[in-house]
Amino acid sequence: MKLARLGEFEKERAAVIVSDTEAVFVDDVVGDWNRTSLEAGAVAKVAAMDLSSRPRVAISDYRLGSPVARPTKVICVGLNYAQHALESGMNPPAEPVIFMKAPDTVVGGFDDIIVPPGSEKTDYEVELCVVIGKNALYLKSPEDAKDHILGYTISQDVSERHWQIERSGQWVKGKSFPSFNPMGPWIVTADSLNPHDLRLWCTIDGQSRQDSRTSDLIFGIDHCIWYISQFMELKAGDIINTGTPQGVGMGFKPEKYIHGGEIVETGIEGIGTIRSAVRKA
Repeated sequence: MKLARLGEFEKERAAVIVSDTEAVFVDDVVGDWNRTSLEAGAVAKVAAMDLSSRPRVAISDYRLGSPVARPTKVICVGLNYAQHALESGMNPPAEPVIFMKAPDTVVGGFDDIIVPPGSEKTDYEVELCVVIGKNALYLKSPEDAKDHILGYTISQDVSERHWQIERSGQWVKGKSFPSFNPMGPWIVTADSLNPHDLRLWCTIDGQSRQDSRTSDLIFGIDHCIWYISQFMELKAGDIINTGTPQGVGMGFKPEKYIHGGEIVETGIEGIGTIRSAVRKA
């Protein structure tokens, strides 16, 4: 099943994608795809419905919003692909590197990426995003993580490297600008996708920059969820960006950042693609 939110900004409606071109609205049943509805069993309610009896709408007639409404946490795993760690000049970590970004960075997958005033080092990062479906705390093992995953989507984890690295090395500074987490186009539920060997890629103006597979993750998805649950309670609707592969702008010599005017397209096999225009603030 594919879960989406269609409509204008802050007027999105919960929907289910039923074909390559069509969706049905389910907001009258579940409200929205958010923590409250997910904790109340929204996905199970929709799974039990006869969606064929509902009117279909053309996806192309609507803006695709972020598939989770107002996530309360955006948790990120850094340096989680070996080649990306090397291009960053760092050794692969002994355990997951965890940081946060402001939840209101999350926008729709086709919304603009806004380069902050004066930025010369805004970077792109394709990431497989895990959406939590059930609260998780102190999980006993990585195997337990599967029961807490709602599904998977695409995140474009935009970063401003000057604020991230050169301003005291506190990564959250370079991660939390408005628009710095385009996400979508929808959530593919966990029962419909094996996330452990998917191709993921990113192009800038049609030029390939990143192209790898999730099988190259240093710490697998289940491990990351288990690990995070040891020191943080994961709630339904929380999202976890699981890391980016090599090919980010910072890794090129000379560096290849985005400045405004570019088109960033981000894709993951089995999920789809998102596409953002880059503009200056």
